[in-house]
Amino acid sequence: MDILIVGVGGQGTLLASRVLGKYALENGYDVKLSEVHGMAQRGGSVMTYVRIGEKIASPIIDAGCADLVLAFEKLEALRYVHYLKPQGEVLYSTQEIMPMPVVTGAAEYPQGIEKKLRGTGVDALGLALQAGNAKAANSVMLGALCKKMGFDREKFESALLASIPQKTVEMNKKAFGLGYGAV
Repeated sequence: MDILIVGVGGQGTLLASRVLGKYALENGYDVKLSEVHGMAQRGGSVMTYVRIGEKIASPIIDAGCADLVLAFEKLEALRYVHYLKPQGEVLYSTQEIMPMPVVTGAAEYPQGIEKKLRGTGVDALGLALQAGNAKAANSVMLGALCKKMGFDREKFESALLASIPQKTVEMNKKAFGLGYGAV
């Protein structure tokens, strides 16, 4: 299984890849991760390859080979949709984060992105706010991923909760459940 996780710096994509990797390892699979940060600290694109299987040699996913693109922002989903296999799909947050050219007025945020994606959109930001904090949007997306991929909910949620600060457990647990229910 090849999953490409994409988003904007600070959205928790790297945590999401580690949770997915932890879940895979705890269930007897080989897993390889590779992170590409770019200008992540300045709100730039972040991409993580997650490859899960019996024996994985390389962490890199080639264009046209991903089973799923998990996108934490709509434009990032569009930017990396070419990584999908013909039968692959996108699970994306409907959140829009304006890139610098849009903020400065040099460009406009593209319209009609949803029509160009074959997949499922989740209001991760809205659900995270329901859970108590916008920063829990990554947990919302992990809950949606868990349901979409048919992963064992209890084990996947356990991998998430073991990877976050104790003081945020209840909020992230709620966010995970809301994301799980959204798909």
